[in-house]
Amino acid sequence: MKNLIYYFLCFLILPASFIFSQDSDKAGLAKGKNFIETRTYSPEEDSEILELFKGLRVADVSDGMDMVGLPGTGLVDPAIQPVWKDLKDLSHHISGIAVTARYVPTQKIDRPKPGEDFNDWQGNFYDKYSSEVFSKLIKPGTIIAIDDAEEKDIGSIGSYNILQWHKDGAVGIVTDACSRDNDEIAIEKVPLYSRQKGRGIRPGRNELESVNRPVVIGGVLVCPSDIIVADGDGVIVVPRSVAKQVAKYAREILVDDKAGRKELYDSLKMPLDKTVK
Repeated sequence: MKNLIYYFLCFLILPASFIFSQDSDKAGLAKGKNFIETRTYSPEEDSEILELFKGLRVADVSDGMDMVGLPGTGLVDPAIQPVWKDLKDLSHHISGIAVTARYVPTQKIDRPKPGEDFNDWQGNFYDKYSSEVFSKLIKPGTIIAIDDAEEKDIGSIGSYNILQWHKDGAVGIVTDACSRDNDEIAIEKVPLYSRQKGRGIRPGRNELESVNRPVVIGGVLVCPSDIIVADGDGVIVVPRSVAKQVAKYAREILVDDKAGRKELYDSLKMPLDKTVK
């Protein structure tokens, strides 16, 4: 009899707790929830992975991704290309660790209020809605991956902020949208990979949605701390979970390629360049 009473009480109590749990989950979802887990790494781990990818080409890394069972994965839309190229020293080639930022089209008023000074309005918009707070995360070896409002003419990246990010330690920037001041950026020689040229400023056009959360660049998922490699062939993203294995295979491919091409250079009496040394 006691057992029957116990089970009857459980029958009455469990639905109530279940309903409470469901309501709690629903409330949590209504506030917004992230489902993709991300993690951070120690400076020592970051330093090790940066060394493993040093000098690797996009083609090598793509082959390495094939060899770990991820063919075609990580290959960013080929429309995203370097703004400038250095065919002597290949200084536009980059590899680094992703810090991510996502800008979205704004729904805020796109102009000052009547009588409001434009510069005051613009400064307030930058500070409140379209800041560059992700710059606090930059460290040596960072590649900034900016998922922006690609269908709008917004030059979120320009000659001033890109040089400041470079000064802070960023080795390059990759975006699925626009950049402006492209001539000056080419002179500054800060590696930048973008989809197209832009002109407009951010205030009234976009706002910052998130920092160091998963973003999409050229159809590819980029998580914070993933590895990005970019050169004249385009951009590839390597999930951090397979990065060491990919780098190992890619290094073997590069070493063999250099040796084979060096033999051809010698047979043709061509002067050796840095791609075969």
